[in-house]
Amino acid sequence: MASPLAKIGILSIGDMGMGLARLLITNGFAVVTNVEGRSVDTVKRARDTGIRLLPSDEALAQTCSVILSVVPPRDAVATAQRVADAVAAAQPPGPLYFADLNAVAPSSVKKIAALFGGAGASSVRFVDGSILGGPPSRKAEADSSSSTGGDGGDDDDDDIAAAWNRPSIPASGPHKLADIPVFGARLAAALNMRHISPDVGAASGLKMCFASFSKGFTSLAIQSFTTAHRLGVLGDLQEELRTMMGPHYRLASKGVVGMAPKAYRWVGEMEEIARTVSEEGGFAPDSFVGAAKVYRAVADDTVLGREKIGKRRRGTTVEDVAAAMVEGMQTKRKKND
Repeated sequence: MASPLAKIGILSIGDMGMGLARLLITNGFAVVTNVEGRSVDTVKRARDTGIRLLPSDEALAQTCSVILSVVPPRDAVATAQRVADAVAAAQPPGPLYFADLNAVAPSSVKKIAALFGGAGASSVRFVDGSILGGPPSRKAEADSSSSTGGDGGDDDDDDIAAAWNRPSIPASGPHKLADIPVFGARLAAALNMRHISPDVGAASGLKMCFASFSKGFTSLAIQSFTTAHRLGVLGDLQEELRTMMGPHYRLASKGVVGMAPKAYRWVGEMEEIARTVSEEGGFAPDSFVGAAKVYRAVADDTVLGREKIGKRRRGTTVEDVAAAMVEGMQTKRKKND
């Protein structure tokens, strides 16, 4: 077996982190993580995927050439601080690239970048990044031998694109993963990463604007379908939408059905979007503060908040999402009365 191109750390190994790990391992990289505090199921999935488990953040900083941060927005600052502290303690021999790929506002990612400005973490090269789309997954028709960690040429890039469904990963800031000697170009190509600006905040800002369309639209659809269910006109609404706004209805249905296991993550993301449209766009943050409340209701007040990816029981149709929302909100209202 060929030696891995480089060791890439991923924090943490959730659905997106696991998809990125599989993609990188298939394309010749070793992936490592620290799963301290994670569930037994997560540890097992990581091992089964071929991810090497390390005992501490210090070991991660000492071992890796690159660390990718892929966590819920609420955990982005704490995760970066963990890595900054680990670098200060471990003093790795060479530069460490830290790519923050989280859904946070430009002002938030600038604060995160500043965590690496001290003397103890000055060896860190910070990359502002964002993930547009779902976790990487193998295309069903792809030959399992089509991508095996080649030399990073154009043919290898074509092989990756042919074999994998991948999100787009825009990046920005003064440092580029593609510029890392030996393996950087291959890593950036495997991740489908493109550098869009020398400014920290640009990639995160793009993510905020993109998600305001996608997840913001889904929050509107949740409200519309739930209200229609309570009025007894959900079927009629669906019929009219299919007839008059077919593409919009298909997009709304897919978003509403898929959001339940991720709603808890999207609360913070909507709050970061609210911050972005206020700080960068000059608008009142109210629309996305409201969207955050919608996802908080899904996560905290309904059975949908207990859903897990790959283990769905409720909310697998628009009708059941609306029904579950009504059930949960009525139960909460009775408790508050």
